[in-house]
Amino acid sequence: MWKELIKIWTSQSLLDQAWKESFDALEIDRKMFLEAVRILRESDDQELASEIREMDRQVNKYERDVRRKVMTHCAVTGTGTADLPSAMVLVSIIIDIERIGDYCKNIVDLARHHPQTLSAGPYEADLGEVEKELKDRFARTIEVLRHHDVEGARKLMATYRTEVGSVCDRIVHGVVSGENPEFSAADAATLALYARYLKRITAHLKNVASSVVNPFPRIGFKEKQPKNP
Repeated sequence: MWKELIKIWTSQSLLDQAWKESFDALEIDRKMFLEAVRILRESDDQELASEIREMDRQVNKYERDVRRKVMTHCAVTGTGTADLPSAMVLVSIIIDIERIGDYCKNIVDLARHHPQTLSAGPYEADLGEVEKELKDRFARTIEVLRHHDVEGARKLMATYRTEVGSVCDRIVHGVVSGENPEFSAADAATLALYARYLKRITAHLKNVASSVVNPFPRIGFKEKQPKNP
């Protein structure tokens, strides 16, 4: 389905522009994420934190532009045209892209309020693996969209829970349940929120990847398997 949608988008100037802006917004998200994690975990650089907030505003602008271009295209061509489903898909994924930017900004806000760079203590190995996996997922999601890689998208969807979601849940549970009382209140709150933000970013990336596999009604959900004859 994805290749057919891309053909429709590239054949229509406004939808083509909206598609390119969505791609640009996702690239900005990736840069925001890398810098946000670095600021929280390695360096409290408030000047760069300000730059990240500016990047978030740019992503928000892209979202408004994409919506406007899609709405204009549909108004001009009529809602009964064959490319309406593709336009709806585009509006759906730009929402996920904008939410990723918000969570990256939330990580920066954590760094701004946390007095020191964040150490995860006994959860350091798990958290480091999640951060590494998420950096890789950004790159893979972008490539999946760029090359309309259905199998690659399926792998991203299938491994979300095992590679990121369950690990983040384990960290949050451990911190909230008081398994490690050596954490200060500030460290515990920051670590729990950070793990949740990482999980949500990955979930939105999964939603974006699912648009390569699923029709519009199932974006963000598991791929529907054909019934056995």
